[in-house]
Amino acid sequence: MNTTAHSDSASEKPPVFPSDSWPQPQAREFAGRHITLRPLDIERDIDELFTNSHETEEARELWRYLPFGPFADVAEMRDLCRDWQAKPDTIPFTVWQNETRRRVGMISLMRIAAEHGVAELGFIWYAPAAQRTKANTEASYLLLRHCFDDLGYRRIEWKCHAANERSHRAALRLGFRFEGTFRQHMVVKGRNRDTDWLSMLDHEWPAARLAMERWLDAGESASLASLRATFVPR
Repeated sequence: MNTTAHSDSASEKPPVFPSDSWPQPQAREFAGRHITLRPLDIERDIDELFTNSHETEEARELWRYLPFGPFADVAEMRDLCRDWQAKPDTIPFTVWQNETRRRVGMISLMRIAAEHGVAELGFIWYAPAAQRTKANTEASYLLLRHCFDDLGYRRIEWKCHAANERSHRAALRLGFRFEGTFRQHMVVKGRNRDTDWLSMLDHEWPAARLAMERWLDAGESASLASLRATFVPR
């Protein structure tokens, strides 16, 4: 009788998780090649963030699928950001473009559930001048690296309005996987919102990390998906 398979399966042990919690993500600076993330400083940042997200019709369009905005004035945006920053499970960051030294967007670690090793990337927007640059890839990379590599998290989520094809494609490009659509999930701005859920798991991160690092550092013309495929174990 061949007992190898039985012996191997019997010797396997379930993963051991922390008895209390994973560490909390840190509200600190994360420096990249193209952008730097700094914890949101409302009094320092809000004027430029408001201008860069409202000065043109193209800029105001970026609020279309977000649950708030555009704002009537900088004071209204300041109040929203204060409420957002006060959430105990949320860390908002200002995205600084290194070359121009301008504040070009925001990204947040949110719905942080340290007891499960889970968090979400959300409240993401970029001024038109920073779109189609390396800003979003590097900002997401820096926070994914912190959660997966520094803190050992198991899962990072990405959620977007089901009609927001651009956000959905951005998540897939980074290596997130689509899990499904929550129908009639919320009422946002007086309208129904179906929400697409995507995620990246800890064992999927190494290939995504290597692909992003090569794409960001070497200026690869290849797509992230094709680069990621070269790092997936056969």
